[in-house]
Amino acid sequence: MNSKCSLKALSSALLLACAALAHAATVPAGVKLHDSQELVRNNGSEPETLDPALASGVPANNVIRDLFEGLTATDGHGKVVPGVAESWKQSDKNTWLFKLRKNAKWSNGDAVTAADFVYGIRRFVDPATASTYAATYGIFLLNAKEITAGKKPGSELGVKAIDPYTLEIKTPFPVGFLPDVLSNLQVGPVHKASVEKFGKDWTKPANIVGNGAFMLKDWQVNSKITLAKSPTYWDAKNVQLSKMTYLSVEDGNADVKLYESGENDWVYQLPPGSYEKYKAQYPKDIRNTDMLGLRYYSLNNADPAFKDVRVRKALSMVIDRDILAKRVTADGQTPAYGVIVKGTSGADVTAYDWATWPMDKRLAEAKKLMAAAGVAPGTKFKFAYNTSDYHKKMAIFAASEWKTKLGIDVQLEALEFKVLIKKRTDKDYQIARNGWVADYNDATTFLTLVQCDSDQNNQGNCDRKAAALIDEGNQSMDPAKRKTLLTQAAKMIMDDYPMIPLLQYTVPRLVKPYVGGYSNTNALDRYRAKDMYIIKH
Repeated sequence: MNSKCSLKALSSALLLACAALAHAATVPAGVKLHDSQELVRNNGSEPETLDPALASGVPANNVIRDLFEGLTATDGHGKVVPGVAESWKQSDKNTWLFKLRKNAKWSNGDAVTAADFVYGIRRFVDPATASTYAATYGIFLLNAKEITAGKKPGSELGVKAIDPYTLEIKTPFPVGFLPDVLSNLQVGPVHKASVEKFGKDWTKPANIVGNGAFMLKDWQVNSKITLAKSPTYWDAKNVQLSKMTYLSVEDGNADVKLYESGENDWVYQLPPGSYEKYKAQYPKDIRNTDMLGLRYYSLNNADPAFKDVRVRKALSMVIDRDILAKRVTADGQTPAYGVIVKGTSGADVTAYDWATWPMDKRLAEAKKLMAAAGVAPGTKFKFAYNTSDYHKKMAIFAASEWKTKLGIDVQLEALEFKVLIKKRTDKDYQIARNGWVADYNDATTFLTLVQCDSDQNNQGNCDRKAAALIDEGNQSMDPAKRKTLLTQAAKMIMDDYPMIPLLQYTVPRLVKPYVGGYSNTNALDRYRAKDMYIIKH
């Protein structure tokens, strides 16, 4: 990320963060605001939860980003900016100090203190919470890995309140990008009294207490979530929107119809194959941004059908990603053959040797692999994906590739997003649609998808030699050496074909020209309502 508070600068010296960066919607000179500051955006799916510790899907995190604020945050350009912490410094290679602003408040008026972060992060890594992100972020916090595994008590977590407005965080190895990681609300503050009073119901509209720029007003399941501007937020005077509404429409065509009828200002994602059509029809509304994100299919490595690496390799080889990108999704995405995507810091992109072969050569090799593995034409596999025209078309294409080229019969199973998430987490599947948008710009955010003992590893694969290389790389203070080791580890893991990389994400959508604060350079596709505004129209 090209933030003025660059990660390299933070990790190479004891620097205070750039506390003077703009914190909320910056309205350009001469732009007049509309009388009504209300925004409606489609969120793609129903959030599985609004509990920061339990959220894993993008839709849930989009809403949570408005209801809560961490030590740091990500602005509309994808840059890390101060959140509750107004400044920070790295006092030694494994210790960070964060100075909290004294005017940060919870929505009930309570002060936000360092103790709220200690409570929230301890709760997050507590095995009883059972967060599917605990190991993902826990590896960056001293003793969190052991606490999550039940080997150490939560009191030994390397997160401590030095005083009400100073938080110390210790890491098990040098983490120069820690401010990036801490913009994720899984490692944010939680209002202890609310959780203890209401238990699992603490996130209901009548009970939830957040510290973000917005408050939860209404949650109509499978319909919409309505937020209102919080009067207690520390930077409320610079927040322009008074109301934010998230829709949960999964069907891309229905999404566009709502947009065209004026009931939606922001399409989640255009239906596959429609990008050029809408680009011509709505040239002022079209948006498309390259993302640090990977579309892929998970293969259950423990399933008897996929224990043989030759089967996994063959299934990957025969998918023509060029046709998938140009004719099926047709929205500017590029083929992917590795777990690391272009633009990622900390490791190089790797690809398979066969990626450059003509398809007839790839097919001949894939047939040999399947025959050697004893998989005959007519073999049946189950493929789960979440209900969406986009994912359905991709799944039909992949199933067709496997059927016409290898004779495999694929049974497609459309599921609600939250059901698919649970099936993947429980390893209750054979082949499953998957996707990952970077939580911060470093290779570790993608390696977590294929690493041993990672909560985000839905395939169940594990290469201990590669894990040792990742550990060695993370311990190194030499960026070049770290990059070499992490690249080597990524290639080693992917040579075992735990999953099928498909495409690097782009975000093709329609956004009304009067929506201010939207950026075409946000590779993380993270937008806070506090950074948005409605232009007079």
